[in-house]
Amino acid sequence: MLPKDRVLATFKFKAIDKIPIHNIGFSSSIASIILGREAYVGGGIQQWREACALWQGETAHEKFLDRSEKDAFDLSVILEHDILRLQYWRMPVKPTKRLDKYTFLYGDPDKNWRIMKFDPATELYQITQQYPPKKEEDINNIEKYIENLESSMEKQVPDAKPHPETKRLIDKYGDRWIVRIGGGSLGIPYSSPVWLEAIVSNPSLVTRYLNAQTRRAILNLESLAEAGVKIIFGGGDFAAEHGPFYSPKAFHELMLPCLKIITDECHKLGIYYLFASDGNLWPVAEDLFKHSGVDGYYEIDSKAGMDIRMLRERFPKLVLIGNISSYTLHKGNRKDVIREATICLEEARRSGGIIVGVSNYIMPGTPEKNLWTLIDTIKNNRKI
Repeated sequence: MLPKDRVLATFKFKAIDKIPIHNIGFSSSIASIILGREAYVGGGIQQWREACALWQGETAHEKFLDRSEKDAFDLSVILEHDILRLQYWRMPVKPTKRLDKYTFLYGDPDKNWRIMKFDPATELYQITQQYPPKKEEDINNIEKYIENLESSMEKQVPDAKPHPETKRLIDKYGDRWIVRIGGGSLGIPYSSPVWLEAIVSNPSLVTRYLNAQTRRAILNLESLAEAGVKIIFGGGDFAAEHGPFYSPKAFHELMLPCLKIITDECHKLGIYYLFASDGNLWPVAEDLFKHSGVDGYYEIDSKAGMDIRMLRERFPKLVLIGNISSYTLHKGNRKDVIREATICLEEARRSGGIIVGVSNYIMPGTPEKNLWTLIDTIKNNRKI
């Protein structure tokens, strides 16, 4: 079977020749070990690389984009992925000034700027200074932000034309593979306590925000379908190891109606919708995995108790992607890696509807012996 056919058959719980593979993401240092050369994939490191390329000019930026796509493709092919992740983190904003090898200034140096610095050890690219200083969020500036978002949504109209970059990728690779495309993201910000307080004190305001996100998702879906997208990687983090950041009641009343609108529209267009979040999702599992209409779940956090066997027992028609923990790969030993990978492979073989791989970003510093153990265990045990 072609990788694309294997994945689509997995979503339909039909017979396949071997277990499909998709690892969610790679740091550059780990991908470089696999490719045997510096790999242009990853998180903040890719944002910094793009800043360097933009600083050097248009030709350098085009080379950066070509190199990034090639390395992401080569990585997927070497690992025998059935779903291609061709796009990693981006920040296509040209810096105003280069301060040193790893540091750039963005914006107007006299009145509105931020400085970002790259850390090679962690591969993070983060703000170290900014002016004016970031204001602490309160309910008033949240409301203003939502008003601006609603206003921008009102001015937009559905676009039936295919998204050009998405169509290019699918035209180039989509005959053989499923191309991983993001869309339909939905979530309540959790980095600021003001948003979480608003869930209780002003739920109508949070509903407005979720409705605006839903409208944005719906506006994009038709153009994604026209481009040939079959599966959308959506969702939005809302939980940690001990459970969601807000109550199951809030999820049911605020998130669920909007999520259902998005999945219904996806299904009308012949698109499967996947939801991702780290953390323990059991408190909202019935709503999220049964009543929302989502077709699949990725970033499955086994460390937080999201066990693939329990998920399959409770939700027999939910497609599952991952469940090998990046934490185990990073901090465990070879036996731990073999055990987790084997559990996933055996469950995929037993019950179907499972795409095997690491659930989240494979961290810098992950031991090489664990990495090669994982790769060999999966490659050598894919037969049905």
